[in-house]
Amino acid sequence: MLNTILNNAASGPAIPCALSALGQKISHYIQAGYPGLYLVSPEEQRVEVELKRVLHHLNQNTKETENYQLCYWSVVDGLVNTQTKQVTSANDPLDVLQAIGEQRERTITLLKDYHLFLEEANPILLRKFKDVLAEGKTKQKTILLSGCRLVLPPELERELTVLDLDLPGREELRTVLKGILESAGISSMEAEAQEKVIDAAGGLTTTEAENAFALSFVQTRAIDPIMVAREKALAVKKNGILELIETKESLASIGGLDALKDWLLSRNQAYSQKAKDYGLPSPKGVLIIGIPGTGKSLTAKATAKAFGVPLLKLDAGRIFAGLVGQSESNLRSAIQTAEAIAPCVLWIDEIEKALSGSKSSGSTDGGTSARVFGSFLSWMQEKTAPVFVVATANDVSQLPPELLRKGRWDELWWVDLPNPSERETIWDIQIRRHARNPKDFDLVQLARATEGLTGSEIEAVFIEAMFLAFDEEQQPSDLTVARVLTDFVPLSKIMAEQIASMKHWAKGRARPATTQSTDRKLRKIAA
Repeated sequence: MLNTILNNAASGPAIPCALSALGQKISHYIQAGYPGLYLVSPEEQRVEVELKRVLHHLNQNTKETENYQLCYWSVVDGLVNTQTKQVTSANDPLDVLQAIGEQRERTITLLKDYHLFLEEANPILLRKFKDVLAEGKTKQKTILLSGCRLVLPPELERELTVLDLDLPGREELRTVLKGILESAGISSMEAEAQEKVIDAAGGLTTTEAENAFALSFVQTRAIDPIMVAREKALAVKKNGILELIETKESLASIGGLDALKDWLLSRNQAYSQKAKDYGLPSPKGVLIIGIPGTGKSLTAKATAKAFGVPLLKLDAGRIFAGLVGQSESNLRSAIQTAEAIAPCVLWIDEIEKALSGSKSSGSTDGGTSARVFGSFLSWMQEKTAPVFVVATANDVSQLPPELLRKGRWDELWWVDLPNPSERETIWDIQIRRHARNPKDFDLVQLARATEGLTGSEIEAVFIEAMFLAFDEEQQPSDLTVARVLTDFVPLSKIMAEQIASMKHWAKGRARPATTQSTDRKLRKIAA
């Protein structure tokens, strides 16, 4: 069904003449005589449709007497000529290379899942492949490999040109939605409702979008953007690298950090059409450095809520894989998904754990960490998609200096231990969060008693006080909190030396997330 929907994307002929940017690239490479292309995409159907369009375009614009022909190969079906429907029984990966050598000139051959055979690095297969490519260059034959990931042995790295098929854009998703509406017999759907559904489907493949639309219709007799978004969250989570997170946290959930919150609020319309018309560039993101438990991760969640965009969490540790080239492919896939879902917030928690090995990468992992780190920095520098990156770090000494230089981020923020006013606010938030009335507590005294505690430690203290009071069949009070604090050892004492070192580094290098007392006095005078 999806092939039919995509083929009939435009009125007129089944295969429209207009080519996508990728289709134009493929067409140019074929006309220039490139013998081997490698198209990385999980969407086999889209690849086939794209090649049909390329074939149609080439044959319409060629002056040669003999047109191009297109063949598909799989280990199950053998070699199939799409025009004549002739099937050559070449199910073996070596046999198909022999069959390609016997084909006429001006033939394009798509090899499906052929990268799985290249993983074995069979010397006979590699030698034959290189011979076929050399012959193809002189006879206008092009081999195109299609696979969900990039697998190239060193012998073929310089022989094949690698191209990425981006995830479908809004127009392609709109085409899929239109096909489902027609199949479901839904004659009309408001334009605004359609746009919400397309927004919800951003980041899905065409097949995944089709399935999500169909499931929504089966369950509700309508295409509901909430259901589509739920299916997208499951689809994004499948590879374990990205996770689409639903968050209810807002900036009001953060106790203190007024300077950081004001800064974020001043940019919450940065991705709007009004900002584009004004000429504002898209914000890059922020790196938040600070003591564990001070609200860095909470800020990442609240940022997505403040911006009104989805929150994607990148598990940087899962990017690295054992197969050659897989780590770089995982990063490309994560970036492609984030850009397809954009505008969004991309949250990288404890980024130092993922990048700390990049300095010694050459001697420990063959340079994989360094290459992944370099690719990430290049993307950060050059990205145009509205992806706002929020990275958090506890140990700045583990971060490569290239990540910290000015211009890489919109701002570097330092989150210190909460001051008395912030601790008072944190107590108020935590008491309300656990369904108690802050008026029943002396917040000023609690703030004084918890000097040196982080926000997460204050929460832990109140939860422990609740357990203590529950055991005694009472309600938590200032007294039960005081009893818990008697034996509580805060992180500021356990890691006193490390925290002092972090504060020393941050002074003059990162912007304080909390307005300094001197700044507050100056503001009052200026007012």
